[in-house]
Amino acid sequence: MPQHPYSGMWVTDDGQVRHELLPNGRYDEARGRRESAYQGRYEVRGTHIDYWDDTGFTADGDFVDENTLHHGGMILRRKL
Repeated sequence: MPQHPYSGMWVTDDGQVRHELLPNGRYDEARGRRESAYQGRYEVRGTHIDYWDDTGFTADGDFVDENTLHHGGMILRRKL
């Protein structure tokens, strides 16, 4: 899978939710002190992202710009 420009770590402003978008199409989400709270696969099409959690849960989001992701009512920002 070719690496897309959105690979990397995305974090809410309070640091409580952290999405790591891995270049292999997998993601690892941490919540608070709970590392790897959710894991699964994702696909990016244009500026839209779809998530499929390993437990069967699905979600999606949209990249507003190269540093801002809107997902599930949250705003995540690229961690540089």
